[in-house]
Amino acid sequence: MRRGRAIAKARPSKEPHTLIPERAPYAEYPEHSRGRLTPEPISRTRNAYARDRDRIIHATAFRRLKEKTQVFVAHEGDHYRTRLTHSLEVAQIARSLAHALRLDTDLAETVALAHDLGHPPFGHAGEDELQARMEPWGGFDHNVQTFRVVTRLEERYPGFDGLNLSWETVEGVVKHNGPVSHRLDEPAWKAIADYAPGWDLRLGTFASLEAQAAAIADDVAYNNHDVDDGVQAGLFTLEDLADVPLIGPVLHGVRRDWPDIDDRMIRIEAVRRMIGAMVEDVLAETETRIEAANIRSSEDVRTADRMLVAFSPGMLADLGVLRKFLFERMYRHYRVNRTRSQARRLLGEMFELFMAEPATLPPEWSGRADVADQARRARAVCDYIAGMTDRYAIEEHRKLFSLDLALDL
Repeated sequence: MRRGRAIAKARPSKEPHTLIPERAPYAEYPEHSRGRLTPEPISRTRNAYARDRDRIIHATAFRRLKEKTQVFVAHEGDHYRTRLTHSLEVAQIARSLAHALRLDTDLAETVALAHDLGHPPFGHAGEDELQARMEPWGGFDHNVQTFRVVTRLEERYPGFDGLNLSWETVEGVVKHNGPVSHRLDEPAWKAIADYAPGWDLRLGTFASLEAQAAAIADDVAYNNHDVDDGVQAGLFTLEDLADVPLIGPVLHGVRRDWPDIDDRMIRIEAVRRMIGAMVEDVLAETETRIEAANIRSSEDVRTADRMLVAFSPGMLADLGVLRKFLFERMYRHYRVNRTRSQARRLLGEMFELFMAEPATLPPEWSGRADVADQARRARAVCDYIAGMTDRYAIEEHRKLFSLDLALDL
């Protein structure tokens, strides 16, 4: 029995029954979808956005997220977030936001599940290394790589490249952080600029509210869960967080309400409450913005003059202080820096080898890379490395650079 809990006197409580709200007029409606690049028969069992979600869940790139770094490499511990668990948590928060705002929950969840498919191994360290290596040939951006995964790199269907997702899902993958037309001159974004000229993704407008909900759910999830993982990893303590805005007052409230629980339960309860506080802030600010802009349709959403799903100014200020704390105490902690350094060297060495000797790539990749065009070779090498999990990258590097007769090459 945990101390501080009155088990004997507790009565089971009934949660109020929450009816599914009527869809808002500015929500997306799957029956009004703009369709898919390659037309397909309508599914008997799922609407367009639910079908997209299922295709993402079944994608190879989605399964690989289970062994891709969020902050800590998988072998450093079993309980830290990975890209897969992070994506699932983002999807849960996005779905909750969409439900409360009377949006399409399937679309919000789908964009959330897809948002990190393009991340390379070792998180942002891997992205930084691939960007540096690819700079002469167009660079690397994980958001663009996600787009390439769902529109080209996944090979699961004989009739088309990629996953052939609906227009609203592809739009959300590309524009969930806002309009991107100003980025199309950047070399890394050429893949989006050149994609299906006849299928206009309206890159100069905002995405749906569902996609915006997925984007802000990412912020809610990683800020809270990085606090959770950072404390578990011993990079900082609950006491270190006492004076940090947002989390500090929440910790004080938990200790006041539950004076006898241990630090583990304090941490878990504080993170739960902080997620709730951030979600409530987003709902209040978003409803205010929707009313102020007189939003009445999904077209009004796309042509608005700012993001509509957002934090309040006060919450943004508090999050700025929290992020500064996490940057100093977690993301640039010497232990994390050591892993970043190792990861970058490992990926860089493999990139150099594959560029010099494309025949060392697996057969399904060597054919793409063994060409005279250095840009095409570099992109094939980059795609191969970006698709690796942390574990596979470590093993592949060992096989390539360790002359061990016991290794299965």
